[in-house]
Amino acid sequence: MTFGAEPKDGEVFEYILKHYYELKFSPAVETKTKRTADNPKRRQRQAHKQLAVHGTGTKSQQALKLMQEAMKTERRQITKEQREAEKQRQFEFRQQKRREKHKGH
Repeated sequence: MTFGAEPKDGEVFEYILKHYYELKFSPAVETKTKRTADNPKRRQRQAHKQLAVHGTGTKSQQALKLMQEAMKTERRQITKEQREAEKQRQFEFRQQKRREKHKGH
């Protein structure tokens, strides 16, 4: 049965419901599965890599690293806020200067 370029799900479903007993199904076909990594040493290395979670040094070093990352993000946030405040201050200064130029006229 040809449905067209892009059959809708509803069309296919409706056809299956009406003509289910007329459909001919082919027998199951066995397929070969490709075996990857037959080398047991390679499989063992891959397993060790997946199991080993490499952290930096001792627990105290990990704690220091976490604290350093937290300080880094906080510092970035502060500098971003300062930059935006400076932009706003300069904008206000320019606006005030513009107003003062028009005052005398």
